[in-house]
Amino acid sequence: KMWPEAIPPHARHFPHLQWLIAFCFTIGLTECIPPKKESCVVRNGHADCSHMSLNEIPQNLSHNISSLDISHNRIVRIAHQCLKPYPELVRLDASFNSISKLDEKMCQVLPFLQTLNLEKNQLDPKTQDLSQCRNLVWLNVASNRLKLQQEPFAGLQNLKYLDISNNNLKSAALSMKPHVLSLKYLGLNHNNINILKTDDFNFLKQSSLLVLNFSSVPLTTVEPGSFKNIASLRTLVLDGSKIGTPVLSKLCMELSGSNIEALSLKNMELASLANNTFTGLTNTNLSSIDLSGNELTKIEIGSFLGLHKLQSLIMSENKIKQLKQGTFEGLQSLKMLNLTRALDSKLASHPSIENFAFQHLGALETLILQSSAVGEITQHTFSGLTSLQDLDLSWTKMSSSKVITNLTFASLAASPLGKLNLKATALRQIHLGAFTFLTNLTELHLESNYITQTLAGDEFEGLGQLEELYLFKNDKITLTSSSFFHVPNLKILMLGKSLIGTTLDMEPSPFKPLSKLTILDLSNNNMANIQETLLEGLVNLKVLYLQHNNFARLWKSANVGGPVMFLKFTPNLVKLELDSNGFDEIPENGLKGLFNLTQLSLSSNLLNSLKDGIFDDLHSLQELKLQKNMITSVTPQVFRTPVTNLKVLIMDKNPFDCTCESIFWFLTWLNSTNASVPDRGQEYICNTPLSYFNKSIMKFDTFSCKDTTPFQALYILSSTTVLLLMVTALVVRFQGWRIQFYCNILISRTLGLSDAKAEEGRSFEFDAYVIHAEQDAGWVERRMLPLEKQQCRFCLEDRDSVPGMSQLESIVDNMRRSRKILFVVTDNLLNDPQCRRFTVHHALHQVIEDSRDSVILVLLEDIHDYKLSRTLFLRRGMLRPCCVVDWPPQRERVPAFHQNLLIALGKTNHWLQ
Repeated sequence: KMWPEAIPPHARHFPHLQWLIAFCFTIGLTECIPPKKESCVVRNGHADCSHMSLNEIPQNLSHNISSLDISHNRIVRIAHQCLKPYPELVRLDASFNSISKLDEKMCQVLPFLQTLNLEKNQLDPKTQDLSQCRNLVWLNVASNRLKLQQEPFAGLQNLKYLDISNNNLKSAALSMKPHVLSLKYLGLNHNNINILKTDDFNFLKQSSLLVLNFSSVPLTTVEPGSFKNIASLRTLVLDGSKIGTPVLSKLCMELSGSNIEALSLKNMELASLANNTFTGLTNTNLSSIDLSGNELTKIEIGSFLGLHKLQSLIMSENKIKQLKQGTFEGLQSLKMLNLTRALDSKLASHPSIENFAFQHLGALETLILQSSAVGEITQHTFSGLTSLQDLDLSWTKMSSSKVITNLTFASLAASPLGKLNLKATALRQIHLGAFTFLTNLTELHLESNYITQTLAGDEFEGLGQLEELYLFKNDKITLTSSSFFHVPNLKILMLGKSLIGTTLDMEPSPFKPLSKLTILDLSNNNMANIQETLLEGLVNLKVLYLQHNNFARLWKSANVGGPVMFLKFTPNLVKLELDSNGFDEIPENGLKGLFNLTQLSLSSNLLNSLKDGIFDDLHSLQELKLQKNMITSVTPQVFRTPVTNLKVLIMDKNPFDCTCESIFWFLTWLNSTNASVPDRGQEYICNTPLSYFNKSIMKFDTFSCKDTTPFQALYILSSTTVLLLMVTALVVRFQGWRIQFYCNILISRTLGLSDAKAEEGRSFEFDAYVIHAEQDAGWVERRMLPLEKQQCRFCLEDRDSVPGMSQLESIVDNMRRSRKILFVVTDNLLNDPQCRRFTVHHALHQVIEDSRDSVILVLLEDIHDYKLSRTLFLRRGMLRPCCVVDWPPQRERVPAFHQNLLIALGKTNHWLQ
């Protein structure tokens, strides 16, 4: 029962402050009082010594500080000796102490002092002298016991701000002599001034005062000429003064002819406005009036006549019964009208807003009717608002029909309306062509309503310029492929918590026409089925909200048709939220191509084993949220790329496996990163093994993981050795013949067993010794012997054998007399035992012995290289390409065969030439 009396008088006019104090008393004052500091906090030249129960100023601070805060302590007196160590002070805050006297030499030791706060102290009114503080610019002595019997502000010629509120002053005359020539703000609020005399402001007649705060001052009399000495006044604040309409009218008369621009009349309990209340302001430049919180019920017609320069009128928090046709007459320059919670009509027979009530407001640009009882909107409700750009009808109590028809906003057809707010107006349906007249609309709010309908698209006809559409928190909106056909310039579309129970599994996607869309919200809709082409065409999409749906099946590898890659059409995404969707896996290409993504949220899912490389394209990621999943390990194969530029990581409440393989790399990164990882020591808890169960991962012993280093090196060495052995075995198995062949040649040349150069220089009797099967003799006679007419001679064993020699000796001798050895390769040759046992063996021996590249293969049939190797011990790879000649099946290619054969016969026998 006692706490209201403890509220300071000036605080009783601030309801939020009263509630805060009441709350503090309810839970105990200690809960609201900041904790006591152990020492002053010095940072960037500012020393904070507040809330330390100090009895005097600390002497151990840095001498070059420019700002000192000693508020909320127990200091009784500020001695100039205590301030000597800080001669560079510019700002001193000593508010909320028990100071009763200021040292006369204080400003002498603080020559640079400009700001002095002495609010809420016990300054003695008889002993204060601030005349030495000549550089003072800002002074607050509110809530003291000043009576101004002397001249405490004499000499303060540079003072611009003076707050002397809540000092129980009886008069506004702070001095009898003109001084404080630079004063711009004077606060006299919450004083007991009843009479404003003619000469009260004589001390300001040479100043250029701009703001006078007279809040909560109980004026009863305003003498003529009271404001003549402050003709420069621009803003007058009378909030909470409760002076009544007659005194207000008199005060306005005294302001006639002044330069007043703003008048604040909040919470003055003005029940009504008469047509003569503001008459005195006719000859002024008044541009703003605030009448909020007055519980106004009636405004007489003509109350604003003469205020032809007024641009802003605030009348929120009132109880006006009705706005009539002449209520705003005379406000032809008004640009902003705020009627938030201002209309409270309970008379069913009289509408809250008469037709043509706004007809005199041709310059009005902003009309706010938030939370007012608007009643029924007719075809003439907003007539006359030809300059209106912003109309706020949110939370209004409109007609019971709850339907927007094509005539609802017909009265705005002539206005350039760009923003319309219909939030929380209990709308249930939008008729076709409801916004046809609002062709300039760029922002439309329809959220927090009860709309239940299928959007065919014609509901938004005429909104070709619309850029922002808010439809979230509605009952049930069903989309079709043509829902947004008439709004192709849409950039922001909010559909969260409005498509519950519907499906977007349709072709084409309803979002396909929105190529300029940058923000899309489909969250909280419990959707399960969507097409892979849902976001097709949204190449400019940057922000996508898909949290709180049921997309778990879409990314499963077991899904029919495979995972649905619905993000592949959005390469420019910057922010993506996929929280609470039941995901237990991310497909390999699920996040592929999102190179510009900076924020990714996958919290509150069931993710466990993440595949390597799924985040590899997220080079720009700065914020990653993975809290409340089933993640057990954080390995570099998965997370090395996304954490490269990371600034914020939120991964708490996961069942981490505290082993070297699972979190050693993660802990190393945590201990070296500059990224923000909130609650890393409290919420990152081990689940396994048992020795670390329910302990912070920061307590994991990383030194135990370093013992595995030798084993890792041994594993790498052994694996490399095994792989080399396997490769060597494969090479020997399939290419060993080639290695052996070249080794034999190298050995022959190294040991000097070759006379190839000499042989190349001597003459041969035959160009080639022909080896063929007996069955192929006819082909040799028909196809090769005719070539002897072209200065080419072959050695045929049947024709050119040496008389008197045995057959074997004749073969050996003829091979030595031939420059080349030519094999006519057919299956008959491969199966001929005579050729295989002696002729072929001796021919190859002769080639290797003489180090000659003298073998020519003429292939009459397609013989596999494997059969050549097994029978003739030859492979195509052992010969130069030109020495392997294929017999063509086409007759017209026979001349080419002969030419190739002659080229092969003319090639040198030197190796590798």
